[in-house]
Amino acid sequence: MFKPKPIRFLPLLLGAALLASCSKDVYMFTSFHEPANEGLRLLYSHDGYKWTDLNRIFLAPQVGPSKLMRDPSISRGPDGTYHLVWTCGWKGDKGFGYASSKDLVHWSAQRFIDVMSQEPTTVNVWAPEIFYDAPTKQYLIIWASTIPFRFARGIEDEDNNHRLYYTTTQDFQTFTPAKLFIDPGFSSIDAVVVPRGPQDYVLVVKDNTRPNRNIKVAFGPTALGPFPNVSEPFTGNFTEGPSVLALPHKEWLIYYDAYKEKRYGVMKTSDFKTFTDVSAQTSVPQGHKHGTVFTVPAKTLKNLLRSAPAGTAATSTSGTHE
Repeated sequence: MFKPKPIRFLPLLLGAALLASCSKDVYMFTSFHEPANEGLRLLYSHDGYKWTDLNRIFLAPQVGPSKLMRDPSISRGPDGTYHLVWTCGWKGDKGFGYASSKDLVHWSAQRFIDVMSQEPTTVNVWAPEIFYDAPTKQYLIIWASTIPFRFARGIEDEDNNHRLYYTTTQDFQTFTPAKLFIDPGFSSIDAVVVPRGPQDYVLVVKDNTRPNRNIKVAFGPTALGPFPNVSEPFTGNFTEGPSVLALPHKEWLIYYDAYKEKRYGVMKTSDFKTFTDVSAQTSVPQGHKHGTVFTVPAKTLKNLLRSAPAGTAATSTSGTHE
Protein backbone atom coordinates (compact mmCIF):
# COMPACT_ATOMS: atom_id res chain seq x y z
CA MET A 1 0.00 0.00 0.00
CA PHE A 2 1.27 3.46 -0.88
CA LYS A 3 2.15 5.57 2.12
CA PRO A 4 2.58 9.30 1.55
CA LYS A 5 5.86 10.63 2.78
CA PRO A 6 5.81 13.46 5.31
CA ILE A 7 6.11 16.91 3.77
CA ARG A 8 9.43 17.85 5.24
CA PHE A 9 9.63 21.15 3.36
CA LEU A 10 6.39 22.55 4.87
CA PRO A 11 8.27 24.41 7.63
CA LEU A 12 10.44 25.95 4.93
CA LEU A 13 7.37 27.11 3.04
CA LEU A 14 5.81 28.57 6.17
CA GLY A 15 9.08 30.25 7.04
CA ALA A 16 9.34 31.73 3.57
CA ALA A 17 5.76 33.01 3.75
CA LEU A 18 6.43 34.57 7.14
CA LEU A 19 9.58 36.17 5.85
CA ALA A 20 7.72 37.57 2.84
CA SER A 21 5.01 39.05 5.05
CA CYS A 22 7.63 40.61 7.31
CA SER A 23 9.42 42.15 4.34
CA LYS A 24 6.40 44.07 3.03
CA ASP A 25 6.35 47.82 3.28
CA VAL A 26 4.29 49.37 6.05
CA TYR A 27 2.16 52.51 5.86
CA MET A 28 3.17 55.38 8.15
CA PHE A 29 1.07 58.46 8.92
CA THR A 30 2.72 61.62 10.26
CA SER A 31 0.77 63.22 13.06
CA PHE A 32 0.65 65.88 15.74
CA HIS A 33 -1.59 66.66 18.68
CA GLU A 34 -3.01 70.06 19.53
CA PRO A 35 -1.76 72.57 20.61
CA ALA A 36 1.10 71.44 18.33
CA ASN A 37 3.95 72.26 20.72
CA GLU A 38 5.11 68.69 21.39
CA GLY A 39 6.35 67.56 18.00
CA LEU A 40 6.26 64.70 15.50
CA ARG A 41 4.12 61.64 16.13
CA LEU A 42 3.77 58.59 13.90
CA LEU A 43 0.97 56.09 13.25
CA TYR A 44 1.42 52.82 11.39
CA SER A 45 -0.81 50.42 9.47
CA HIS A 46 -0.35 47.17 7.57
CA ASP A 47 -3.47 47.56 5.42
CA GLY A 48 -4.07 51.31 5.20
CA TYR A 49 -7.35 51.05 7.13
CA LYS A 50 -6.50 50.28 10.77
CA TRP A 51 -3.97 52.58 12.42
CA THR A 52 -1.94 52.30 15.61
CA ASP A 53 -0.21 55.18 17.38
CA LEU A 54 3.44 54.68 18.30
CA ASN A 55 2.51 57.03 21.13
CA ARG A 56 5.71 59.01 21.51
CA ILE A 57 7.37 62.17 20.24
CA PHE A 58 10.07 61.52 17.63
CA LEU A 59 11.16 65.12 17.07
CA ALA A 60 10.40 68.18 19.20
CA PRO A 61 10.16 71.48 17.29
CA GLN A 62 13.02 73.93 17.81
CA VAL A 63 12.80 76.40 14.91
CA GLY A 64 10.55 79.33 14.07
CA PRO A 65 9.35 82.10 16.39
CA SER A 66 6.56 79.95 17.86
CA LYS A 67 8.47 76.63 17.85
CA LEU A 68 5.39 74.70 16.81
CA MET A 69 5.07 71.63 14.62
CA ARG A 70 1.87 71.39 12.62
CA ASP A 71 1.07 69.52 9.40
CA PRO A 72 4.22 67.34 9.38
CA SER A 73 4.93 65.98 5.90
CA ILE A 74 7.52 63.31 5.05
CA SER A 75 8.87 62.09 1.73
CA ARG A 76 11.30 59.20 1.40
CA GLY A 77 13.97 59.83 -1.21
CA PRO A 78 15.56 57.34 -3.62
CA ASP A 79 18.51 56.93 -1.22
CA GLY A 80 16.21 55.98 1.65
CA THR A 81 16.50 59.30 3.50
CA TYR A 82 13.31 60.67 5.04
CA HIS A 83 12.79 64.40 4.56
CA LEU A 84 10.40 66.18 6.93
CA VAL A 85 8.86 69.64 6.58
CA TRP A 86 6.30 71.29 8.87
CA THR A 87 4.39 74.47 9.74
CA CYS A 88 6.25 76.48 12.39
CA GLY A 89 3.53 78.92 13.43
CA TRP A 90 0.16 80.46 12.71
CA LYS A 91 1.25 83.93 11.55
CA GLY A 92 4.45 85.88 11.09
CA ASP A 93 6.58 83.04 9.71
CA LYS A 94 7.98 83.32 6.20
CA GLY A 95 9.29 79.77 6.05
CA PHE A 96 8.89 76.22 7.32
CA GLY A 97 10.84 73.72 9.40
CA TYR A 98 13.04 71.00 7.91
CA ALA A 99 14.93 67.95 9.21
CA SER A 100 16.03 64.60 7.80
CA SER A 101 16.54 61.08 9.09
CA LYS A 102 17.72 57.67 7.93
CA ASP A 103 15.52 55.71 10.36
CA LEU A 104 12.83 58.12 11.72
CA VAL A 105 14.40 57.81 15.17
CA HIS A 106 17.62 59.81 14.85
CA TRP A 107 17.22 63.22 13.23
CA SER A 108 19.47 65.88 11.76
CA ALA A 109 19.70 69.36 13.18
CA GLN A 110 16.52 71.29 12.42
CA ARG A 111 16.61 74.19 9.97
CA PHE A 112 14.25 77.03 9.17
CA ILE A 113 13.79 77.29 5.40
CA ASP A 114 12.93 80.89 4.51
CA VAL A 115 10.88 80.89 1.31
CA MET A 116 8.77 84.07 1.41
CA SER A 117 11.02 86.85 2.73
CA GLN A 118 11.00 88.39 -0.76
CA GLU A 119 7.32 89.15 -0.09
CA PRO A 120 7.49 91.30 3.07
CA THR A 121 3.71 91.43 3.57
CA THR A 122 3.34 87.63 3.65
CA VAL A 123 1.05 86.71 6.53
CA ASN A 124 1.93 83.03 6.94
CA VAL A 125 3.44 79.84 5.52
CA TRP A 126 1.04 76.96 6.13
CA ALA A 127 1.03 73.21 5.60
CA PRO A 128 4.14 72.55 3.49
CA GLU A 129 3.71 69.29 1.60
CA ILE A 130 6.81 67.52 0.28
CA PHE A 131 6.84 65.21 -2.70
CA TYR A 132 9.67 63.54 -4.66
CA ASP A 133 9.08 63.85 -8.38
CA ALA A 134 10.97 60.95 -10.02
CA PRO A 135 10.87 62.24 -13.64
CA THR A 136 12.64 65.49 -12.68
CA LYS A 137 14.69 63.96 -9.84
CA GLN A 138 13.81 66.77 -7.46
CA TYR A 139 11.71 67.42 -4.39
CA LEU A 140 8.66 69.63 -4.72
CA ILE A 141 7.43 71.49 -1.63
CA ILE A 142 4.04 73.23 -1.81
CA TRP A 143 2.54 75.48 0.87
CA ALA A 144 -0.19 78.08 1.34
CA SER A 145 0.52 81.77 1.98
CA THR A 146 -1.54 84.93 2.14
CA ILE A 147 -0.25 88.12 0.54
CA PRO A 148 -2.92 90.75 1.23
CA PHE A 149 -4.47 92.56 -1.76
CA ARG A 150 -2.69 90.29 -4.25
CA PHE A 151 -5.67 88.20 -5.37
CA ALA A 152 -9.42 88.59 -5.71
CA ARG A 153 -11.35 87.27 -2.74
CA GLY A 154 -14.84 86.37 -1.61
CA ILE A 155 -15.99 87.04 1.92
CA GLU A 156 -12.61 86.07 3.41
CA ASP A 157 -10.53 88.68 5.19
CA GLU A 158 -7.47 89.91 3.31
CA ASP A 159 -5.19 88.11 5.77
CA ASN A 160 -7.00 84.81 5.11
CA ASN A 161 -7.01 84.77 1.30
CA HIS A 162 -4.52 81.99 0.53
CA ARG A 163 -2.84 80.85 -2.65
CA LEU A 164 -0.46 77.95 -3.14
CA TYR A 165 3.27 78.46 -3.71
CA TYR A 166 6.17 76.08 -4.31
CA THR A 167 9.91 75.60 -4.31
CA THR A 168 12.05 72.72 -5.55
CA THR A 169 15.36 71.27 -4.37
CA GLN A 170 17.64 68.37 -5.11
CA ASP A 171 19.93 68.57 -2.09
CA PHE A 172 18.09 70.62 0.60
CA GLN A 173 20.95 73.11 0.52
CA THR A 174 19.74 75.25 -2.34
CA PHE A 175 16.08 75.96 -3.11
CA THR A 176 14.56 77.58 -6.17
CA PRO A 177 12.85 80.96 -5.56
CA ALA A 178 9.26 80.59 -4.46
CA LYS A 179 6.72 80.74 -7.27
CA LEU A 180 2.96 80.65 -7.49
CA PHE A 181 1.89 77.00 -7.81
CA ILE A 182 -1.78 77.54 -8.62
CA ASP A 183 -4.39 80.25 -8.42
CA PRO A 184 -7.67 78.36 -8.86
CA GLY A 185 -9.66 81.56 -8.42
CA PHE A 186 -10.38 80.95 -4.75
CA SER A 187 -8.53 80.78 -1.44
CA SER A 188 -6.82 77.39 -1.31
CA ILE A 189 -4.62 75.45 1.14
CA ASP A 190 -3.57 71.83 1.87
CA ALA A 191 -2.34 70.67 -1.54
CA VAL A 192 -1.30 67.07 -2.25
CA VAL A 193 0.22 65.95 -5.57
CA VAL A 194 -0.48 62.31 -6.53
CA PRO A 195 1.43 60.66 -9.41
CA ARG A 196 -0.54 58.05 -11.36
CA GLY A 197 1.67 57.50 -14.39
CA PRO A 198 3.64 59.29 -17.08
CA GLN A 199 2.16 62.74 -17.65
CA ASP A 200 -0.68 61.92 -15.27
CA TYR A 201 -0.87 63.72 -11.93
CA VAL A 202 -3.74 64.52 -9.57
CA LEU A 203 -3.93 67.56 -7.31
CA VAL A 204 -6.03 67.16 -4.16
CA VAL A 205 -6.65 70.56 -2.57
CA LYS A 206 -8.83 72.32 -0.02
CA ASP A 207 -11.12 75.14 -1.11
CA ASN A 208 -10.72 77.42 1.91
CA THR A 209 -13.42 79.93 0.97
CA ARG A 210 -16.41 80.62 3.18
CA PRO A 211 -18.74 78.86 3.56
CA ASN A 212 -17.23 76.00 1.52
CA ARG A 213 -14.06 74.76 3.25
CA ASN A 214 -14.12 71.43 1.41
CA ILE A 215 -11.83 69.29 -0.74
CA LYS A 216 -11.57 69.14 -4.54
CA VAL A 217 -9.35 67.62 -7.24
CA ALA A 218 -7.75 68.63 -10.53
CA PHE A 219 -5.64 66.84 -13.14
CA GLY A 220 -2.38 67.82 -14.83
CA PRO A 221 0.44 66.50 -17.04
CA THR A 222 3.33 67.20 -14.62
CA ALA A 223 3.86 67.59 -10.89
CA LEU A 224 3.85 71.36 -11.46
CA GLY A 225 0.66 71.23 -13.50
CA PRO A 226 -0.97 73.09 -14.96
CA PHE A 227 -4.05 71.96 -13.03
CA PRO A 228 -7.07 73.58 -14.71
CA ASN A 229 -10.73 72.79 -14.16
CA VAL A 230 -10.80 72.15 -10.43
CA SER A 231 -13.66 69.77 -9.64
CA GLU A 232 -16.70 70.11 -7.48
CA PRO A 233 -16.05 69.00 -3.87
CA PHE A 234 -16.07 65.32 -2.98
CA THR A 235 -16.34 65.99 0.78
CA GLY A 236 -18.75 67.97 2.89
CA ASN A 237 -17.98 71.39 4.30
CA PHE A 238 -15.56 71.93 7.18
CA THR A 239 -13.05 69.37 5.91
CA GLU A 240 -9.31 69.77 5.39
CA GLY A 241 -5.89 68.13 5.45
CA PRO A 242 -6.26 65.47 2.73
CA SER A 243 -3.76 62.59 2.91
CA VAL A 244 -3.64 60.21 -0.05
CA LEU A 245 -2.67 56.56 0.34
CA ALA A 246 -2.03 54.27 -2.64
CA LEU A 247 -3.53 50.78 -2.36
CA PRO A 248 -2.78 47.81 -4.63
CA HIS A 249 -4.63 47.53 -7.96
CA LYS A 250 -4.64 51.28 -8.63
CA GLU A 251 -6.96 52.30 -5.83
CA TRP A 252 -6.47 55.14 -3.37
CA LEU A 253 -7.73 56.13 0.05
CA ILE A 254 -8.08 59.83 0.83
CA TYR A 255 -8.07 60.58 4.55
CA TYR A 256 -9.33 63.99 5.60
CA ASP A 257 -10.03 65.82 8.83
CA ALA A 258 -13.75 66.52 9.30
CA TYR A 259 -12.82 68.92 12.05
CA LYS A 260 -16.26 70.29 12.90
CA GLU A 261 -17.52 66.73 13.45
CA LYS A 262 -14.31 65.84 15.34
CA ARG A 263 -13.67 62.74 13.25
CA TYR A 264 -11.61 61.46 10.35
CA GLY A 265 -13.36 60.75 7.08
CA VAL A 266 -12.03 58.45 4.36
CA MET A 267 -12.95 58.24 0.68
CA LYS A 268 -11.93 55.42 -1.65
CA THR A 269 -11.44 55.98 -5.37
CA SER A 270 -9.96 54.38 -8.46
CA ASP A 271 -10.16 57.42 -10.75
CA PHE A 272 -10.46 60.54 -8.50
CA LYS A 273 -13.82 61.20 -10.14
CA THR A 274 -16.09 58.84 -8.21
CA PHE A 275 -15.69 58.34 -4.48
CA THR A 276 -16.99 55.84 -1.93
CA ASP A 277 -17.14 56.72 1.74
CA VAL A 278 -15.29 53.97 3.67
CA SER A 279 -14.92 55.85 6.94
CA ALA A 280 -16.74 53.11 8.85
CA GLN A 281 -14.10 50.58 7.75
CA THR A 282 -11.22 52.58 9.19
CA SER A 283 -9.87 53.38 12.62
CA VAL A 284 -7.63 56.30 13.56
CA PRO A 285 -6.27 56.95 17.08
CA GLN A 286 -7.87 59.74 19.05
CA GLY A 287 -6.04 63.04 19.00
CA HIS A 288 -4.48 62.48 15.57
CA LYS A 289 -4.18 65.62 13.46
CA HIS A 290 -3.39 65.54 9.80
CA GLY A 291 -0.05 64.85 8.19
CA THR A 292 0.89 62.68 5.23
CA VAL A 293 1.01 58.96 4.49
CA PHE A 294 4.18 57.29 3.20
CA THR A 295 5.65 53.78 3.23
CA VAL A 296 8.63 52.31 5.09
CA PRO A 297 10.30 48.88 5.06
CA ALA A 298 9.04 46.50 7.74
CA LYS A 299 12.46 46.61 9.45
CA THR A 300 12.04 50.38 9.93
CA LEU A 301 8.78 49.86 11.82
CA LYS A 302 10.46 47.14 13.89
CA ASN A 303 13.18 49.59 14.84
CA LEU A 304 10.59 52.27 15.67
CA LEU A 305 8.73 49.86 17.95
CA ARG A 306 11.97 48.96 19.71
CA SER A 307 12.81 52.64 20.18
CA ALA A 308 9.51 53.41 21.93
CA PRO A 309 9.48 53.26 25.73
CA ALA A 310 8.12 50.01 27.13
CA GLY A 311 4.37 49.85 27.66
CA THR A 312 3.52 52.89 25.53
CA ALA A 313 1.91 51.22 22.50
CA ALA A 314 -1.52 52.74 21.96
CA THR A 315 -4.50 50.90 20.56
CA SER A 316 -6.57 52.23 17.70
CA THR A 317 -10.07 53.57 18.17
CA SER A 318 -12.88 53.87 15.67
CA GLY A 319 -15.80 56.22 15.41
CA THR A 320 -14.78 59.64 16.73
CA HIS A 321 -11.17 60.15 15.74
CA GLU A 322 -10.13 63.53 17.07
